[in-house]
Amino acid sequence: MEVKSINNFSKRAFVETAKASPEVQVMVSEAAQNGDRITRREVKQLSEEWTAMSSELLPESVKQKAADNTLPPRYLAPLVKEMEKLPQLHQAVIQDEITANPDVETLKQATTDARYLAKYLKAAVQVQALSSQEVDIETALEEAQRVGCMNIAADLVNQASQIEQTIAKLYMTWKRIANLSDRLYVDTGASTPQLRLLLDCLEPLGGEVMELRISGTTERTVRLQIQETE
Repeated sequence: MEVKSINNFSKRAFVETAKASPEVQVMVSEAAQNGDRITRREVKQLSEEWTAMSSELLPESVKQKAADNTLPPRYLAPLVKEMEKLPQLHQAVIQDEITANPDVETLKQATTDARYLAKYLKAAVQVQALSSQEVDIETALEEAQRVGCMNIAADLVNQASQIEQTIAKLYMTWKRIANLSDRLYVDTGASTPQLRLLLDCLEPLGGEVMELRISGTTERTVRLQIQETE
């Protein structure tokens, strides 16, 4: 790239161009050489246009509308990004939807649906509670879509995955507290009264029953009991 062309870039645009695909870099360079002022916005716009026109996930009819600016590319790039996370079966469903209704509202809804689909499928694989009954994840997803509550189902599965991970992390932390409490107890005594008091306050968190006061609209006490089984 010529020095004169580089002067047409803003600092952020130059950084964004370096992150872009080679094809977008060529398009940006050509625009700069033609004397166009290149900002981060222009780089983003060219990236979105390239994504819309080059992705194999978008139907040709939709690409054509993007080419003649009937559909703004800025709505297509996020959709492609989310569709890339999905299995081919679900990609095909979305492709049929946007082919039948190639408008902005359909694209926005399809992007939202694809995002929830990806979260659902990713989280469902990690949830141990679902494996105990051999739940058919795909069929459950189809049922959720049919009754219009796919986003709720996806959020539920995602939260279940998070709580299982939290429980595992809680258990490891609980074991660590119990171990540290035992070690500190050995090293404390009458000569370290405040350290011993600190230990007395924290030691119950490593016990079989933990208790915590939670403040909110109403104050309440939560008790957790951990029981280990082989």
